Amino acid sequence: MNANQQPLLSMPALVWSGPGQMEIEKVAVPAPSPGEVLIEVSAAGICGSELSGYLGQNSLRVPPLIMGHEFSGRVVAANRDTAVAPALVPGRRVAINPLVGCGVCALCGAGLPNLCRQRRIIGAHCAGGFARYVTVPAAQCSPLPDRVSDVAGALAEPLACAVRAVQHAQWRQEEGALLILGAGTIGLFCLAVARASGTHGTIVISDIVEERLSVARAWGATTAINGRNADATQALRAVLPDGAACVIDAVGADATRALALQMVRPGGRAVYIGLHDERSPLAANYLVRQEITIQGSFAYTPTDFAGALDLLASAAVVPSAVWVEERPLSMGAAAFAGLVDGSITVAKIVLTPE
Repeated sequence: MNANQQPLLSMPALVWSGPGQMEIEKVAVPAPSPGEVLIEVSAAGICGSELSGYLGQNSLRVPPLIMGHEFSGRVVAANRDTAVAPALVPGRRVAINPLVGCGVCALCGAGLPNLCRQRRIIGAHCAGGFARYVTVPAAQCSPLPDRVSDVAGALAEPLACAVRAVQHAQWRQEEGALLILGAGTIGLFCLAVARASGTHGTIVISDIVEERLSVARAWGATTAINGRNADATQALRAVLPDGAACVIDAVGADATRALALQMVRPGGRAVYIGLHDERSPLAANYLVRQEITIQGSFAYTPTDFAGALDLLASAAVVPSAVWVEERPLSMGAAAFAGLVDGSITVAKIVLTPE
């Protein structure tokens, strides 16, 4: 099949049209431009950052938009002017790295397209994976091993975020404990990445959803604390009286950013990866006097993405019904609404096109 032979004239897509407004629409099947391939989507995860976009609180996303940047699929066709690697033959299952740098700036040249000032994200700046088909640059496709499922392939993107955050934390168990704030997908993945390194040090994780904390315990958290049942700071101080050597804030709310500074020991590191609130006041004088290092962690490099695929291939993270719920794309709008109002508490929702 070539770029001029589409399997369908139209396709279903989950279209966000404004704050709180999302529904299935029939849209034209896209045709790949030079350098692109057409992907039939197999699975697409809902990211926490997309919830803020759904509410109209994210400046990256402008309606109308087909979101979805965590997805896997199958190669259908390439533009006839696209030089496609032999591994990307039609039918090949792939995971998509949705972060596209300009490719020519110094940061891209240094292997840091996540910091490129011209970076674009599939599903934020252009149509993404909440549809039957999507076009993506061929260079952003990574073949999936047979032992990695379609749903697992859709988890490569958030897992790559966790790989980078744990790398930034530079945690060494002899320094003290690692504290992870938030047991959503990113927080749980940070736990999995830290444990996959083979360390047996103390890892404490907190959240307000008991179901997610149960998953954290099963994945090797030393202690899992429900901040809804007690004052979070007091409960954490009880198990970490001297603070943590490293804190990863996987939420990004004002409260968790402040809590990260309160809980890191003098000379420790606080890694901020969550993007819940746009601006947060911080105790600047305190962090100066305690010589606390603050590190932002945004997305991932191609090396981090490859590392995430390796972790999936080694079964360091395996999707299960305990923490992943699959729903058809037609139920996507209800899934967004349920995640926003808190009626859905599972760590990850993955949408599958019918």
